[in-house]
Amino acid sequence: MANVCDYCGKGRMVGNNVSHSNRHTKRVFRPNIRRVRAVVDGVVRKVRICTRCLRTGRVTKPAGPTGGSAPASPTANA
Repeated sequence: MANVCDYCGKGRMVGNNVSHSNRHTKRVFRPNIRRVRAVVDGVVRKVRICTRCLRTGRVTKPAGPTGGSAPASPTANA
């Protein structure tokens, strides 16, 4: 399974671990991929999305059973 974002295509990058003695060894930087339910072309599907795309709202999540995930009104606690 590829570690790639389905929306932006962000994938792994290769770099170096650098020790205190300045020795270099290869390492891999992997994106933070989450599997979420999202609306794609009007259909709810599970997609693999990086957390940057989730935070910026590039992906629309489906409405829940109550019709949305809006927070409760502030006067409900009073």
